[in-house]
Amino acid sequence: MNLHDKTMTFSVQDEKESEMKRILTLVYDALKEKGYNPVNQIVGYILSEDPTYITTFNNARSMVRRVDRDELLQALVKSYLSN
Repeated sequence: MNLHDKTMTFSVQDEKESEMKRILTLVYDALKEKGYNPVNQIVGYILSEDPTYITTFNNARSMVRRVDRDELLQALVKSYLSN
């Protein structure tokens, strides 16, 4: 069987979720490194959409603002319920 005979699949949703996870992990790490409780700070940001809950350290605030909150909430609920 030739490798070129196989159909490759691509999912934009999987790519988005992967990018959200990458960004959220970087934001979490930046908050933790600065001495904040990352979970509390991220929840505060998600609930209020106030970016001041997120540190500017390591460009975390700028990164988290690129993530759509509704899509993030959907991914978090999906992940929570699938585990």
